[in-house]
Amino acid sequence: MTAAVIEKQSYENVIAVNAPQVRELFARERLGGLRAREAAQALGLPEGAVIGAHAGEHGASLQARPLRPEWLSLLKALEACGPVMALTRNESTVHEKTGVYRKLSAQGPVGLALGREIDLRLFFTQWHAGYAVTEQSAAPGKTMHSLQFFNAQGLAVHKIYAREATDMQAWQALVERFAEPSAGYVFRRTVPCAVVKPDVDIDVAGLRSAWAAMQDTHEFFDLLKRFGAERQQALHLVEGDFCERLAPRSLQGLLDAAALDALPIMVFVGSPGCIQIHTGPVRNIKPLALPGKGEWLNVLDEDFSLHLRCDQIDAVWLVRKPTADGVVTSVEAFDAQGELMAMFFGERKPGNPELGAWRQLAEQLPRLEPAGQSRESKESA
Repeated sequence: MTAAVIEKQSYENVIAVNAPQVRELFARERLGGLRAREAAQALGLPEGAVIGAHAGEHGASLQARPLRPEWLSLLKALEACGPVMALTRNESTVHEKTGVYRKLSAQGPVGLALGREIDLRLFFTQWHAGYAVTEQSAAPGKTMHSLQFFNAQGLAVHKIYAREATDMQAWQALVERFAEPSAGYVFRRTVPCAVVKPDVDIDVAGLRSAWAAMQDTHEFFDLLKRFGAERQQALHLVEGDFCERLAPRSLQGLLDAAALDALPIMVFVGSPGCIQIHTGPVRNIKPLALPGKGEWLNVLDEDFSLHLRCDQIDAVWLVRKPTADGVVTSVEAFDAQGELMAMFFGERKPGNPELGAWRQLAEQLPRLEPAGQSRESKESA
């Protein structure tokens, strides 16, 4: 982090920046070809702090208008804008869906968007700041319009981009309605992650018993809290009964097979404040290696895009959860930090059993071979 960027750091761990110099350095990184998130990382700052530095009056190509923290009302107002692109990501996976924001509701701090195209689970306690962002692109006369939301550490929890079919008059009306120039959002340093309890401190027998007794997949989150287990820790503690390790290459096999059979699947990708879901077939599967930027597994469909850093996959699990409708099977990918990259299910509605074709596909995915034992050595043994 350069001294020019940081103005001061308070005892409360607040990130305060030298806004004019942030704008200058950010513009330089963007002209060098970096995406906004990468440009912020190059400055040693969270993306939210960099976007916030573009609020107010200035001549930079990126302009940010703070929005009032009325998140549910704002998202409901998006329906009038027509088709937009919703984007939710984590460190290694990006999920993009084009559609209309419909059927927005909330119970306490947890919100839902239940449209066919835009399907979200929203955790508003993580929504700290929001901005309406406009940025002049490299193409002459072209401006990108977006709404961007960040948690208290400046990590993007959800973004929404205008598209050609978006009603820009309704979009501008929404921005004017929710703009709050005096919002003055500030961001704080990243807090340390919770320490994972040792396996010996987990009641494994109780965990297995509670897992076997599940009647709904949503009980899984309460199960983890009850036994104090981290997600992937719980998987390996019940390995064999309900979970199996898959080969990292199994994700491409999953998507290729689903595309070949036109099998409708569900793809979940989450940030701290949002889980975004695609339901339906996938068609255009494109692996891509980018020099210096990793190996990507992509879905490039008209209304759905997935970009997953397959070189950052550390573990893939086949997971079976008992429910009142029968076993529900998922495939879950994790990175080296233990963060959940993406989850895959067969298309299913509550009250219905999962698709037999999905279960067959998932069960046939290649398992992880024991370390030091190749397929050839096993066959010759």
